[in-house]
Parts: sequence; C-alpha cells; structure tokens
Amino acid sequence: MIVIADVDPAPGVGAFFGELHAEISKGLGAVGYVTNGAVRDLPALSASKFQCFAGGTSVSHAYAHLVDIAEPIEIGGLTIHSGDLLHADCHGVLKVPVEIAPDLPGVVSQIAERERQLVELCRQPHFSIEQLRLAVHEGKEHIPELRR
Repeated sequence: MIVIADVDPAPGVGAFFGELHAEISKGLGAVGYVTNGAVRDLPALSASKFQCFAGGTSVSHAYAHLVDIAEPIEIGGLTIHSGDLLHADCHGVLKVPVEIAPDLPGVVSQIAERERQLVELCRQPHFSIEQLRLAVHEGKEHIPELRR
C-alpha cells in the first residue's frame, strides 16, 4: 500500500495520484493507495483495478511535491507507520495489529460461519425474537470476537 498525506492547508485541491501513478505503483508491486487528499482519472483507475482510498477527487494535478518519506502520518484519524498491516475495502481502511495476523483466517472463518447460520435462522418461516436471542447467546460461547 502506498500512503500519502496531503499536507496542504486545504487537502485535495489538487490530485497527486491518477492513472500514471497507478500503473507505476502496480509495476512496483503496490496494490492500493491511501490519502486524505484527492485522486484523478477515475475511469482509468477503475479499469486498472488499482484500489484507491481518498478524501475526494480533483481534476487538477496542482503543484505536488514530496516533503518526507517513511514518516508516520495521519489519514482520517488513523496513524500509519511504514510497515503497518492495512486492510482496505469499500468501507474504508483500518490498521490490523501485526501480532494477531496469524489468527485472522481462523477467526474470520468462525465469524463468517456464525453469520451464515444466523442468516439461515432469520429466513425460517417461524423465526422469532426468542430464537434470535438464543442463537446470539449460543454464538457468544463460540466466537471470541462476540465475547467482548
């Protein structure tokens, strides 16, 4: 992931990142771009399948230049350091503690299975609040994330 903070007084007036930077980034092995600033060339970015998470869009390149590299930055209230493990999807970007990364596949599978079971229960013809209450109570025993 490439993470760049727009440090202008009004972030997003110009867009540092667009089609060309996406192709360069992909060629160097990056899979996404995160910024509080703007991006441009949306149709080309979409076609390239390069993921961008930005504060907005801008038609202009503006006057962009890099002032620091590999320094901690804050994007949307999230402090990001070089080497952080990031997860990003259509809902946004979050930082995953590296120490829990090995446990994620198992926990995600448990949660996905539990959600599948709950959806199946909700689709039953005689579904009730009491059935939901019992199912959620039972689920808390089996899914670590629900015990919190």
